Amino acid sequence: MPGFFERTFQAFRYRDFSLMWSGAFTSTTGTWMQTVAQSWLVLDLAGADSAVYLGVLGALVNIPYLLFSLVGGVVADRVDRRVSLLASQYTQMTCAFILTLLVYFHVVQIWHMMILVFIAGTGMAFGGPAYSALVPGLVPRKDLSNAVALNSIQFNLARVIGPVLAGLAMGSGPLVARWLGPRLSGMTPDSAGGVVCFFLNGLSFFAVIASLYMIRSGFQPRKTNESMLEGIKAGFKFIRERGALWQLTVLGFVSTFCGVPLLTMLPVVARNTFHLDAQRYSYMLATSGVGSILGALTYAGLSNRKRQGLLALRVQLTFAVLLGGFAFSKFLPLSYVCLFFGGMCLLTLFASITSLVQLIVTEEMRGRVMSIFNLAFRCGMVFGDPVAGYLAKQFSPARALFGLSVVLACTATGFLISSSGVKEL
Repeated sequence: MPGFFERTFQAFRYRDFSLMWSGAFTSTTGTWMQTVAQSWLVLDLAGADSAVYLGVLGALVNIPYLLFSLVGGVVADRVDRRVSLLASQYTQMTCAFILTLLVYFHVVQIWHMMILVFIAGTGMAFGGPAYSALVPGLVPRKDLSNAVALNSIQFNLARVIGPVLAGLAMGSGPLVARWLGPRLSGMTPDSAGGVVCFFLNGLSFFAVIASLYMIRSGFQPRKTNESMLEGIKAGFKFIRERGALWQLTVLGFVSTFCGVPLLTMLPVVARNTFHLDAQRYSYMLATSGVGSILGALTYAGLSNRKRQGLLALRVQLTFAVLLGGFAFSKFLPLSYVCLFFGGMCLLTLFASITSLVQLIVTEEMRGRVMSIFNLAFRCGMVFGDPVAGYLAKQFSPARALFGLSVVLACTATGFLISSSGVKEL
């Protein structure tokens, strides 16, 4: 048996997976740079209503999954999955460059951001199922759980590096304004640095586009005369016939509904509770990312262990406790501790649920099943972010996050004390 270190990075032995991982990491780093700059730009534009608009923007990036994800899953099972991914990357890249120009020319408004976020989310709705279905074909089945964990690492490593780079760019706003000329002289330092973040995000998509042209995909779509609706129904039928898949889908929905608003509300907590600037807010976001990386590394090394379903439920209950602690913390070091271990738990939860789904599904149904599963994840974000934003405005961010932690804890406890099939996986 290989050692823990070798087991942790087992999937990197395969060329195509390494290429895909590297391209996705570069692109995701750029996306997180834009996410940080975009959130702070909303704070400048929206003022007292920033919590509501942050929730709305967080929902708009996910709403396209409600509309197009199931169609994207059928497409991923019927065409070369790289084609869907390339179309998705080109769409998101274009949106990033348009936002760069809007901010540079001092004409950006919140409705501009809403439209661009929705268009980029539409590209992601078609690219998401294709990406989820493509990655398992790059490694043998025995290393599939490891590949899922390593893929989570690239996302969360980017979530650490991206915000740090964004913080540096936004912190050097005056220098950026002088370098780019008088056009930026009327901007706030954060907005001037945001121009750089949006532009670099656009450039980052070239990395994943190049990797898609280089990898070799062995998937051959099955020819069929089924209509789009019949293909979608076949995906739901496959999940119904495997009860554990339904339970994992519900678990995925609840985990994103209750967990993701922690990151969405983080700018409001950083500014209003701890009175931090953009750069120090990015450090809070990076702290959660570091914990996520550690959680993914641990899970990657233990990806062959049995009873992963039971592990997921216990981790969810632990995350609920940490989320509740962060909600009412007034002590900055304690908040950092909750963010670190909360990120560790949230990533372990996501990776374990996703791995279990990928191991159950068959190759010819992978695109459709993953589109349904991704839809549940995204629905959690679509409903969780605006609900958290509304509750934060009506009561407070602390009470909103604490309420979500209670829902999370009750769900995990319910699965643990019931005879659910998830515990046996």
